[in-house]
Amino acid sequence: MGEPGPWRAVADWLRTARELLTEFYVSPYRGAVARARRDQDDLFMLLAYSDLMGVPNPATYYTLELQPILLERFHEWHTRMGIPHSPLDGLKCC
Repeated sequence: MGEPGPWRAVADWLRTARELLTEFYVSPYRGAVARARRDQDDLFMLLAYSDLMGVPNPATYYTLELQPILLERFHEWHTRMGIPHSPLDGLKCC
């Protein structure tokens, strides 16, 4: 229907301004949210593998089927926790 007119330019400017303002307000909290998520993931890994490390866990039946999925991140987790080698006798990841 003819040329787009000035409204397209205004809409593009508003979209760019919204993206910049969103980044401005969200970016200071991105690191804190990432740390909180990592802490929750570390606690979950501890709960999932606690029975294998000798700590009784009443939820072992439910976390047993998650262990193969979490095994990919196991090395990263135990090195972040300050354990240089795998704490599990049957699992040598290093």
